[in-house]
Amino acid sequence: MALMAAVAPVATATRDAASRFVEAREAFRGGERVHLARVAESLRDSEFAPWLEYWRLRLRIEEDSDEGVRGFLDREAGSYLAEKLRGEWLRQLGKRQDWKVFQQEYPSLALPDQELSCYALRARLTLLEDATALDEARPLWFSAVELPDACQPLMDRLVADKLLDEDDIWARVRRLVEVRKLTAARTVASKLRSEHPVDPRKFDAVADNPARYLARQAPGFAATRAGRELALFAVVRLSRSDPTAAAKRWSDIEEHFSAADRAYGWGQIAWQAALNHQPEAAGWYSQAEATRLTEEQHAWHVRAALRVQDWAGVIRAIERMPSRLARLPEWTYWLGRAHAAQSRREDAQALYEKIAGQPKFYGQLADEELGRPIAIPARAAPPTYEELAEAEANAGLRRALAVLRTDPDPEMRIEAIREWAWYLRGMDDRQLLAAAEFARRQGAIDRAISTADRTRFQHDYTLRYPAPFREEVGARVRAASLDDAWVYGLMRQESRFVAEARSAVGARGLMQLMPATARWVARKIGYADYHPSRVTEMGTNVTLGTTYLKMVLDALDNQPVLASAAYNAGPSRARKWRGGQALEGAIYAETIPFNETRDYVKKVMSNAVYYSLLFEEKPRSLKARLGMIRPNGADEGEVVELP
Repeated sequence: MALMAAVAPVATATRDAASRFVEAREAFRGGERVHLARVAESLRDSEFAPWLEYWRLRLRIEEDSDEGVRGFLDREAGSYLAEKLRGEWLRQLGKRQDWKVFQQEYPSLALPDQELSCYALRARLTLLEDATALDEARPLWFSAVELPDACQPLMDRLVADKLLDEDDIWARVRRLVEVRKLTAARTVASKLRSEHPVDPRKFDAVADNPARYLARQAPGFAATRAGRELALFAVVRLSRSDPTAAAKRWSDIEEHFSAADRAYGWGQIAWQAALNHQPEAAGWYSQAEATRLTEEQHAWHVRAALRVQDWAGVIRAIERMPSRLARLPEWTYWLGRAHAAQSRREDAQALYEKIAGQPKFYGQLADEELGRPIAIPARAAPPTYEELAEAEANAGLRRALAVLRTDPDPEMRIEAIREWAWYLRGMDDRQLLAAAEFARRQGAIDRAISTADRTRFQHDYTLRYPAPFREEVGARVRAASLDDAWVYGLMRQESRFVAEARSAVGARGLMQLMPATARWVARKIGYADYHPSRVTEMGTNVTLGTTYLKMVLDALDNQPVLASAAYNAGPSRARKWRGGQALEGAIYAETIPFNETRDYVKKVMSNAVYYSLLFEEKPRSLKARLGMIRPNGADEGEVVELP
């Protein structure tokens, strides 16, 4: 009894204080300084007070006033809000090029973003004439993303000082084209000062219709670097929609290019073909050996070989990877599987041992390959009275939970989650378990899960894999004839059991139903008195969610791995990704083209294993859950699609 009473419930903000906090947030967003100050005064002694002071100072900074900033940073030293305010202040200092003050404050920032890093390099270059700042800026040029405006003067200086040559400029154009940043690519191409510059109209013609551009290009296109690069750009662009057509066009013109450029073109085509599960991808990758692949291209090289079950090709693709990439659990496991398929069992087992015991998808599969049952670690001793009291006394943790309870705004929820995570930094396992238990007792199940997930040596899987609403959810799962461990694994991934959860695209509730899906299922089953406002109600959400999940499962060969993919990305995509031959469920999961869905399916299936152990107290094979996926064209159930 003493332990249960160790942490008194965090004082719930009164309804009036909660509404005033939301009112203050809206005043800040509207730039209403006087209104914000009035509300801040009424909440001066509340746990929300630092947030309101932060907002007031943010508005001052935006008006180019530093009044009160240093005082706040001193009082809140080490806090999440101090880090945020210092970052915003530094951003403003950089914009007005107040490099002296910037240099004084920048070292106190714990986690600078790219924009602030560029301002810091510019400060060194201006104040200290430190030429090494340009050396540090140079790798940014080859980044695959558009750079913040703060970085552009550094890039311009690199070009002006001739620290970037024509090859470097074209390399950045290519990288931007690869990731479809065409406006940025066009801007970079304009920096070329060659005898034959890029014609902006031709660049736009390639972007608009690459097939037509290739069909109409002049016979002498290859006489200039710009002509060759535009043709290559067209091939790369065409490969995004039709890798086969791109391969044909490239075969027709590749003789005009260097060996390195030919390999680059084939690497781009092979990557897109692999994403589309085309069996030709592996062969096209073999023509790209002379080029340097990106990490994504390396990954899809392996996946292309997995799709056609070319185990020797899997080995070649993984051995070609940079060592840091090859050591990731997924490629360690698949290299082990490839060695096992080549009858090199000892090599395979040595690889499985490297990742066995890791509480994730590939660690579980490695355990099974080694013949070890997946098990839940021994439960750590519960947090002591003193450990729980220390967690409760952490003002940052308390404030994060207060904001989570008070403000339904999605942006503020993200801020509260970040604030919570900020104060977990540097915690040992005992502190993390105490913070997780503190969150659980306050009803913040999602924070309990994320915090318990961080422990390294001492674990509590009842915190990592909680099963709230067990009776109510269980009844609906049984009514739908579903596996409750799988449903809980899916809910854990969808919402972390936050009943009011709302995604950026509008999905709602425990099972994250889209409004159209909820409406369609309700109509399909004749759900009485359904109204969109009820979608976050636990009973309504789980009833509609499990019903839809059962429909999808029945339509997709009763395969949970397929149904999980369908729940996230839609049934038609899940069906399409099966391909033309039978696949192991693990290969299907690894070769899902959408990064989010691929990660989602792995986590749902991994979660289900642990829930099965917690619910049934016996091991249940992940490989058995994944099963074998039948090819497209096999007998299928009703196609489940939204109207």
